[in-house]
Amino acid sequence: MRHGLDTCFLVAFEAADHPKHADSRALVDQCRSKGDDFALAPQVLAEFVHVLTDQNRFSPALQMVAALERAEMWWTASEVTQVFPTDAAVKTFVAWMKNHGLGRKRVLDTLLGATYLTAGVTSLVTIHGRDFRKFDVFNILEP
Repeated sequence: MRHGLDTCFLVAFEAADHPKHADSRALVDQCRSKGDDFALAPQVLAEFVHVLTDQNRFSPALQMVAALERAEMWWTASEVTQVFPTDAAVKTFVAWMKNHGLGRKRVLDTLLGATYLTAGVTSLVTIHGRDFRKFDVFNILEP
């Protein structure tokens, strides 16, 4: 099975002081042991770099070069399939935003969900499953 990766999950996986760090690593190991792989959208990497370099969230935060190296490692990993927003993803995003009456704080996750769904990915690995359950199309894995 292929699982879409959410930013919050990647941050927990990478940040040793994150409360879900060990559980996130264990979940990736569990998925890999079953032969599962992962999908990754570029917008996740941008947010990932943004969060890991934020001095207000991590002390010490990663330097930009280190964060970019981690992002590139994920992007090019053999068990990761790169997926991209398409016209269909944007249409799904707009429809979900309107149909569910979502506001500005739900924009990024809604586009991410639409990107994964239109790429055929119906399982998501996230720390915040509630952000995606509303769409009623995803199997949610949480550490």
